[in-house]
Amino acid sequence: MSVLVYTESEQGSFKKIALEVASYAKAVANQLGTTVTAVTINTEDTSALANYGVDKVLKVSHDQLSNFNAKGYAAVIKQAAEKEAAKVIIVSSSANSKYLAPLLAIDLNAGYVTNVIEAPESTSPFTVKRNAFTNKAFELTQINTDIKIVSISNNSFGLVENNAQATAEDFSPSIPDLTVTVESVDKATDKVSIADAEIVVSGGRGLKGPENWGMIEELADVLGAATACSKPVSDLGWRPHAEHVGQTGKPVASNLYIAIGISGAIQHLAGINASKVKVVINNDADAPFFKAADYGVVGDAFEVVPQLIEKLKAFKAQQ
Repeated sequence: MSVLVYTESEQGSFKKIALEVASYAKAVANQLGTTVTAVTINTEDTSALANYGVDKVLKVSHDQLSNFNAKGYAAVIKQAAEKEAAKVIIVSSSANSKYLAPLLAIDLNAGYVTNVIEAPESTSPFTVKRNAFTNKAFELTQINTDIKIVSISNNSFGLVENNAQATAEDFSPSIPDLTVTVESVDKATDKVSIADAEIVVSGGRGLKGPENWGMIEELADVLGAATACSKPVSDLGWRPHAEHVGQTGKPVASNLYIAIGISGAIQHLAGINASKVKVVINNDADAPFFKAADYGVVGDAFEVVPQLIEKLKAFKAQQ
């Protein structure tokens, strides 16, 4: 009886969140005195998983699963769980996992808990700590079903190296009829995605127009960060809606979140509260964001940000 973990990949390579959920699965397996089995879909090289405690890899390769399909992926993980007699299944908090996990919970008659941030407080009864009320509080949740599905909040557990001797096994589950066919996918390849980013640089209406976005991108480039924006910015068409973060946009759980020219409406704060360190640059000392910030700079972004970029470049040149 293994702890089963679904390790997400993109274009044949593991996402960072795949290694984080593997790290978490190993912590759970240690508590239960068992092993970790990972299921991968259309991933060529799975050797990295051994560095994060995975003992066995079930490799699934199928042309019908070349693009994500919640029904198809849930069916694969269900059959993997049955094969391994897994009682605990670990997934991430990515958009894909949020689609497939409820289907998987129904198929396995399993309890499903989201936004988990720590290894279980107890395994008997199985109790986990999770974020609640848009990350304003913590909640201890007990899962009483025989099979349990745990979704880990991004960047909450971190990457924990734990070398194992992982064995790989080809796995050929049956694939259900998929009613949705993906004809093409257009995706930016030259930017860090918000979901995978450890650092996010975000801009608001304080930038005064899209023509000033260059300094946001330059700062993000220096830091190796993703770029994001507030809802008004995307509504005005300055930036694509894919960069909108907040309660009504994409949630952010980065290690560092830098907000530039963003006042800090409650909906925005709700979407970024899970970020570990929040830095605010705003010329309005009374901006609500300062109350939620770990560090704040009161000043004109057009003066502060170029100086910050210059100092960071000088610092990196010395490394």
